[in-house]
Amino acid sequence: MSGIRLGADSFSTYEEGIKKEWIIGNGLGGYASSTVIGADTRTYHGLLVAAPENSPGRILLLSSLDEEISINEEVYRLATHKYPGTVSPMGFNYLSKFILAPFPLWVYQPDVFTVKKKVFMVHNNNTICIVYDVRSRKEGALLRIFPMVNSRDFHSTTRSGNLSFYQEADSTGLKLESSNGFSFSLLSNLQYHRNPMWYYNFEYDAEKDRGLAFQEDNFNPGYFESKLKLGTSRFFIVASTEHISSLTLEQVEELYTREVYRQNLFAFNSRLTEPFALKLLRATDSFIVKNPSTGKKSVIAGYHWFADWGRDTMISLPGLLLVPHRFDEARSTLKNFARHCRRGLVPNTFPALGGEPVYNTVDASLWFIHALGRYFAYTKDLLFLSDVWDTVESIIDNYRKGTDFGIGMDSDYLIRQGPQLTWMDAKIGDNPVTPRAGKACEINALWYNALKTASRLGGLLGKETAPYETLAAGVASNFEDVFWNPETNCLYDVVTEDEAGNHIKDPSIRPNQIFAVALPYTMLSSEKEKAIVDRVEKDLLTPFGLRTLSMDNPSYRGRYQGGPQIRDMAYHNGTVWPWLLGSYVKAYRKVHNYSKESLEAMRSLLKGFDMHLETAGVGTISEVFDGDFPYSPGGCIAQAWSVAEILRAYVEDVLGIKP
Repeated sequence: MSGIRLGADSFSTYEEGIKKEWIIGNGLGGYASSTVIGADTRTYHGLLVAAPENSPGRILLLSSLDEEISINEEVYRLATHKYPGTVSPMGFNYLSKFILAPFPLWVYQPDVFTVKKKVFMVHNNNTICIVYDVRSRKEGALLRIFPMVNSRDFHSTTRSGNLSFYQEADSTGLKLESSNGFSFSLLSNLQYHRNPMWYYNFEYDAEKDRGLAFQEDNFNPGYFESKLKLGTSRFFIVASTEHISSLTLEQVEELYTREVYRQNLFAFNSRLTEPFALKLLRATDSFIVKNPSTGKKSVIAGYHWFADWGRDTMISLPGLLLVPHRFDEARSTLKNFARHCRRGLVPNTFPALGGEPVYNTVDASLWFIHALGRYFAYTKDLLFLSDVWDTVESIIDNYRKGTDFGIGMDSDYLIRQGPQLTWMDAKIGDNPVTPRAGKACEINALWYNALKTASRLGGLLGKETAPYETLAAGVASNFEDVFWNPETNCLYDVVTEDEAGNHIKDPSIRPNQIFAVALPYTMLSSEKEKAIVDRVEKDLLTPFGLRTLSMDNPSYRGRYQGGPQIRDMAYHNGTVWPWLLGSYVKAYRKVHNYSKESLEAMRSLLKGFDMHLETAGVGTISEVFDGDFPYSPGGCIAQAWSVAEILRAYVEDVLGIKP
């Protein structure tokens, strides 16, 4: 599978090095992640952030491994850390290469030594493996590796007075038990020496910039040590929550071979060969996880801090699971959310990877029907369609009659909902940043699409579908009258009613209207669809997605930076979202009659992300970008629907590989 290679010019300074981050997942929601120079800049960074089966969330256990080589009086320290007022050590000065293919590999070259360090996780296991190839051109050198450990929720920070560790150790490693109830093991073919101490006041630059807690202490239980022979020596360290009593280098290499094979098989099964598509394909894997409470597949919305969200999962499903031909996992994911459907609502989120579902969303259920339609298009799986048909019926029936959170159909056949139920749901305290209670344009585009999809799929199952067609006709007869804005030649974003029943229409130019063109079933004339795409292109399009608000609106915020409240104000008021580009590409090609010119324009637009794959979350796509030039990335370094929709659009709408 295509890889990414960065040279020393990419991290020549600390400030440049911390802009680039890496992450690999374990299929459970756990992960390993840091910057390419090894400096942790987030509370979420660490070599083992585990997702234990009975834990309320993800737990940081192994923060870092600090390597040093000493010979005579010289000591070469490869780690990089930030402390108050200083960066020490500055091991990135020895770093010559960072390679992601498919797992991270670092090449350090201090003096006469070459250290190659590769990191990988064992799939469906809270286990991280670090393998070293150390080449020495001098005799008498000594390698030491100091583990920095912790035991905390990955959102928080630790101080030494609030946590203690008990360790059982022998020459091959140790088992650590923390005072807050977590345990894990460190195993190695180096000699372990117990020497417990705390390291104080690590500073995390990204958290400081975000206005959050940014200092903490880490515990060092001891160190691993070995003399280096002339030539190449091979070592490993494995950290795991599993009960592992011993490991050999050969066994660790076998685990690595197995993980590489799994990645290669994943690429082979996708049938994709185009290099950019393969890069995006590699990025999809870490989002696909097993939900611990159900045993079914689900999707992590974004790393580092999100869990599995219904809306994000359904929007991401075509790109993450259908384009790569991971149909068993797509079926498991749909089944998981169908199983938890309540009063026509599929969950908005499962908090902490397994908590009780939360249902406060109006669009996740409608996206579920869309995703099911796309699943059937790829698989023609009538048996599964029959298995979950009651969920489709429940969604439509409850939306028609009315369900929780003020969601329901009015006499004009259009859906209205209460506050903060669409994807633009940011709040500051109890105050919505982007008020969208009422009738939202994309919700009613999704409602029409769901009705038409249900009619088509239901017909294949021999169900009575005339009521769905009647409802769809009612929606279509009113949608344009309610939402079309002749002054801007596009759609009103939200329509509400005052106490007298008069329509109050929000003329804010937002990207939500693009779905009224891009979904499989739409209601407007070709002229009006073209007008919407033209308006979105003129006011909202950037190289990395669509702005959430036009720049001439007084509420526009062009920078997604600063503390939580400042960022929340910009989140849906100008910030750019890459996932919206997927629907824009589909809509653009449609209204330009699938011309060769439109194909090349969209190919160029999507391939603009090729450079981004090397500039923020290496090998993946960020959650958001600034609305103002130079469109700096922000939010999560790896967002499921960003990756999924760019991949889906590139494969389906540019390469033309689709059912």
